[in-house]
Amino acid sequence: MSPFSIPRQTIALVGWVALSFAAAAVGALASRQAQGFYQELIRPSWAPPATIFGPVWSVLYLLMAIAAWLVWRQDGFRNAGTALGLFIVQLVANAIWSWLFFALHQGALASAEIVVLWFLILGTLVAFWRVRPLAGILLLPYLAWVTFATALCIAMWRLNPAVLS
Repeated sequence: MSPFSIPRQTIALVGWVALSFAAAAVGALASRQAQGFYQELIRPSWAPPATIFGPVWSVLYLLMAIAAWLVWRQDGFRNAGTALGLFIVQLVANAIWSWLFFALHQGALASAEIVVLWFLILGTLVAFWRVRPLAGILLLPYLAWVTFATALCIAMWRLNPAVLS
């Protein structure tokens, strides 16, 4: 049982959702022209259509927010500060990737950064699992998607060296 009152838990849930979707919004700013840019790139045969990314990311950000909230509910930042700090760092790294790839067209940097993001997600997942296993489980789809996105990012960088310098 959480040591926090229901109103405080509700406010915290809204806060974690807002934080997660704020990171999504920062990435989305860099991705305003993403669909057209993505269509212009040479893509591997296994690349999904551009329309898939928005719905998938929306679900993932919601799962991330719920996972962070579950960890926070255990005892706030007092006992889960490291796990929640990792969560915030990986949110920042997540937003940076969109700027590197879509806004700056930096394929090498985006590829290196998404590998760093993958390790940050893995670290967050493990830290969340230790506090609340369900929170770790909720991050598994995110880790799986970023694993796929890492392969896609590297493949597109290699297929488009002139565009993704």
